[in-house]
Amino acid sequence: MDLEKRIVAILAHPDDAEFMCAGTLSLFRNRGWEVHIVTMTPGDKGSAVHTREEISRIRTGEARRSAQIIGATYHCVGLEDVYIIYDREAINRTTAVLRKIRPSIVITASPTDYMVDHETTARIVQTACFCCGIKNMEVDEAPFEPSPYLYYADAMDGKDKFGHAVAPSMYVDITGEMPVKEEMLKAHASQRDWLLEHHKVDEYILSMKHFAEVRGKEVNRKYAEGFRQHLGHGFQQGNVLAGILEENIIIK
Repeated sequence: MDLEKRIVAILAHPDDAEFMCAGTLSLFRNRGWEVHIVTMTPGDKGSAVHTREEISRIRTGEARRSAQIIGATYHCVGLEDVYIIYDREAINRTTAVLRKIRPSIVITASPTDYMVDHETTARIVQTACFCCGIKNMEVDEAPFEPSPYLYYADAMDGKDKFGHAVAPSMYVDITGEMPVKEEMLKAHASQRDWLLEHHKVDEYILSMKHFAEVRGKEVNRKYAEGFRQHLGHGFQQGNVLAGILEENIIIK
């Protein structure tokens, strides 16, 4: 399989990748891939105490330290929490990031999720992947072909906004990577207090491990992460994830 060994996870906020796909990213890093983690925002609304500027510095610092645990590079598109809007600026900025990195594989948020920021991120990234090879755009970075393989991570807690299950089409066994995934999430120390205050959610690490355990049980593994592949017209069709992570992939 002749691919540039670069993978990018583009999620809405700092710590989203750690919840949804960090185990899979660690597996890719173990196989010699260059790994990038991108957030659409710096997490500027994620505090009940700090100013936007303060919490942005804190959270991007946490995201950078988390990425370094697996030797990944962190980037921020620079949009704002709750104002991730499907518009020209967001599409151009995201396309520019992808063209700069030139990944073979992109992982993004679920198109159906509990929060609009996540759903809009999925739409923006889908368009940006499609636009990687389009010449006449207001993007300084040079276009490249072919467009990346695109995968959607699980919805948070595996449910849409109506509480209905969003089932993955494939699972990645991350049992061996759980210590790394946990260490990466622990780097986001600011969010434990924020979630306790705003969402009344404690047990930050335990909730992540519980959902990975739920997915694992569905395929007789201890821990797993779920994914779906974007297979629309103009996107690459082969399941490259399964080819690279063969011994860790379970398809139902």
